Amino acid sequence: MTTPLISSHTPVRQPALIQPALTQPVLIVGGGLVGASLAIALDAAGCDAILVEAAAPRVDTQPSYDERNLALARATVNGLDAIGVWRHAAAQATPIKHIHISRAGDFGSARMDAEREGVDALGWTLPARELGVALLRRLDECTRLRRLAPAKLEALEPLADGWRAQIRTAEGLQSIDAALVVGADGTASYVREQLGIEAEVHDYQQTLFVCTVTPERAHANRAYERFADNGPVALLPLTERRCGLVLTVPSEEADAVVKLDDAGFIAFAQQRFGWRLGRLGRPGKRHPYAIKRVAAQRLIGPRAVLVGNAAQTVHPIGAQGFNLGLRDALTLAELVADADDPGAADLLERYAARRVPDREGTMTMSHGLVQLACLPQPLLGPLRSLALLACDRVPPLQRLLARRGMGFRGESPRAVLERLP
Repeated sequence: MTTPLISSHTPVRQPALIQPALTQPVLIVGGGLVGASLAIALDAAGCDAILVEAAAPRVDTQPSYDERNLALARATVNGLDAIGVWRHAAAQATPIKHIHISRAGDFGSARMDAEREGVDALGWTLPARELGVALLRRLDECTRLRRLAPAKLEALEPLADGWRAQIRTAEGLQSIDAALVVGADGTASYVREQLGIEAEVHDYQQTLFVCTVTPERAHANRAYERFADNGPVALLPLTERRCGLVLTVPSEEADAVVKLDDAGFIAFAQQRFGWRLGRLGRPGKRHPYAIKRVAAQRLIGPRAVLVGNAAQTVHPIGAQGFNLGLRDALTLAELVADADDPGAADLLERYAARRVPDREGTMTMSHGLVQLACLPQPLLGPLRSLALLACDRVPPLQRLLARRGMGFRGESPRAVLERLP
């Protein structure tokens, strides 16, 4: 299916699809970014759902210099706008108007430009806390959604037409029947385990450090991704001249990086990134994360489906994790809204068929970039350089790279698409 052309106007909310109430609700296990987005999308479509959240909702409105930041693709922001979330977050977001991709030691670079693509932004950077706040505010507006928090799924029992879930809450153990169970409970998914779905795990032997820095020169709404033998490093534009630093190191070096003081860490980050924005300063608190690729061998089971990190956890290169997970959620919500039975086998088969190209393409891209762009393979240097030059100079490759970067791949959910005015 060909995705409609991208227009230059800001995202326009798509009309909700209203359907009668389901005799049994959709049970969503996991109230993180993807699970909450799915719950909101189902409510907007007029579908009954129950959201099981491990922690009690809490709106933290106090900004902090030290925050984890998300790079949201244009398609993602379209989707968040379509389900009524973006209006709660837009004021805190920073547009990404340019992207610069390079590799240490190789010549050439690839550049993406919003104006060249006919859009106002390729994507946006947003503190994860701000997206969490926006989701909570939108959840409070839902009328067809029941929320259990704090709550924990303790058991799943198969029924002829669904599942019986035993859920532990503050009031005790509750038994809930659902026509469809959705595992949105993260990389170590309990739902995936209960369904007997195995997961393939690849340890990259890399550790990710995330923090905020302030560069000497203004970022001009430009995001940078720089590859090297010891892993990628990225700078994401933020408000008040700040940038979100994402720095990857081999795991055996992680302890040494943790022990660096601010001056030592800045010197290390400067050596890895370079001087395109002048001297880096004011490093925030560093947060290390081990990097693993976890891929469920199947996306669906009998009246059950996996979304987000429960389905696939990808390398953070290219910032594809939440963007991919939201497309999972919006595709599922679209199919459920058009169906009489949300757990019907043919519906779930259609969901899997639609998600496989996007999922496999995104996972192959992220894994391939790590293998080709971040490992010491000197003989590949000239080929990598030529590939960067081609992506920067050949219009069809420019267009393909930009569309992938904006999150348009395969049969996208309707909510993320844009229409020409």
